[in-house]
Amino acid sequence: MTGYDCLIVGGGPAGLTAAIYLARYHLRTVVLDAGCSRAGLIPLTRNHAGFPEGIAGPELLARMRQQAKQFGAEVRTGEVRRIDRDNRDGFVAANDSAVFRARTILLATGVVNRRPRLLDDAEHATALSAGLIRYCPICDGYEVTDRVVAVIGTGQRGCDEALFLRSFTRLVTLVAPEGDHALDAEQRERLAGAGVTLARSYSRIELGDSRISLTLADHAVDFDSVYPALGSEIRSQLARPLGAEMSDEGCLVVDTHQRTTVSGLYAAGDVVLGLDQISHAMGEGGVAATTIRNDLAERSLLLR
Repeated sequence: MTGYDCLIVGGGPAGLTAAIYLARYHLRTVVLDAGCSRAGLIPLTRNHAGFPEGIAGPELLARMRQQAKQFGAEVRTGEVRRIDRDNRDGFVAANDSAVFRARTILLATGVVNRRPRLLDDAEHATALSAGLIRYCPICDGYEVTDRVVAVIGTGQRGCDEALFLRSFTRLVTLVAPEGDHALDAEQRERLAGAGVTLARSYSRIELGDSRISLTLADHAVDFDSVYPALGSEIRSQLARPLGAEMSDEGCLVVDTHQRTTVSGLYAAGDVVLGLDQISHAMGEGGVAATTIRNDLAERSLLLR
């Protein structure tokens, strides 16, 4: 059972940035990647600095993995099933094939978007790659400027996303996920004032060459893009048995240096409450790695 200075759970932008930093600090670092980073689903991101023509999410992650390995970090495929404290003031983590001991753990496990119903996996992948389904108006609201857009959602989340997109296009429809909308009077007033159309639940989704159709009431309506505003599942379950503090939604609570409330356990990226952006995740990964390095140095564990 190999010992590491840091074991990083998650091979997305946060985890891989941290791996690059830690490896360049001469720390023994391993990344365990289950291969489900949301960044890997991005067909082309155009707001990531340094890539004016855009870069595909899988290509960005591949470059980051190569960079981390170049400086000595290990990057392994596998899903961590459990993390426990060991008797040496460190941690033991296990996946399906191996056990790892580490002085510190960085959780960069991210979140999973809740998908719209009535789309199977293959259809969802097709729609995502064609820009017919989009999940991040901060990332790609620009791409739907003056286009016909639907938001599937309701309540505060749906209202906020529809109003956010309204600054890119006047053609926004807010579609309830199921049945009637759960909107209060103030939300309805704000949406009406912005010219957002309200529609009851859809009964069918169909994909065309360049359009996505929702059946609303008894007729199909074509849209250029659909944004599911259905929330997400936060992958913070590995921290729960360790006693880490979490928000009501399940995000890990950290200090300004990415430390959780459990000594030696750090978190970065979308699993922490904040702006769900590649650049933000990378920044948190850099902060977390530097904090880990400095915390280990205080314990006189980095002398060469």
